Amino acid sequence: MTTRPDIATALDAPDSVLEEDEQRFVNQIRKHGWFRTEVFAEADQPGFSFTTGLWVNHGFPEIIVFSMPARIAHDVLWDIYRMVAAGEPPPVGEVTAAVYGNANALLMPVAKAHYEAHLGWNRWFYGNDDFPCVQLLWPDRDGIFPGQPEADDALNAAQPRLFGSGDERH
Repeated sequence: MTTRPDIATALDAPDSVLEEDEQRFVNQIRKHGWFRTEVFAEADQPGFSFTTGLWVNHGFPEIIVFSMPARIAHDVLWDIYRMVAAGEPPPVGEVTAAVYGNANALLMPVAKAHYEAHLGWNRWFYGNDDFPCVQLLWPDRDGIFPGQPEADDALNAAQPRLFGSGDERH
């Protein structure tokens, strides 16, 4: 994975044209290579976290994960960032043991139809929807992922599938 200098992002904007919260956001990406945005649960919608910076800095899709405690999400996403930066990204579209220490994971491409509702800061940062994103899924105790026939309603509700309707590739 390499830096993608051909991509224009908010990293290119001078601080003078950015609002204070935008400056903080961009400065975190400049300092650490990425940033995690947390969106709190609301009514019947689960909370989620997503990355900004993986695509522009390493050519790996941004990542969104639902219903994971903030501290755990931060640690897991840092681990993935380090894997990507080291040139050993986790696979997309197949079950892998490379992400979590105690369970399998699945990264699935997010359909662009879900970007507006979930990836506001990324859309601002990249200036459009021309960036890839994958959804990081976690299984239940039996190793079942959301959307599989054996998945219960609670697992499916905790992790809304953003990778397209009817896409059951597990």
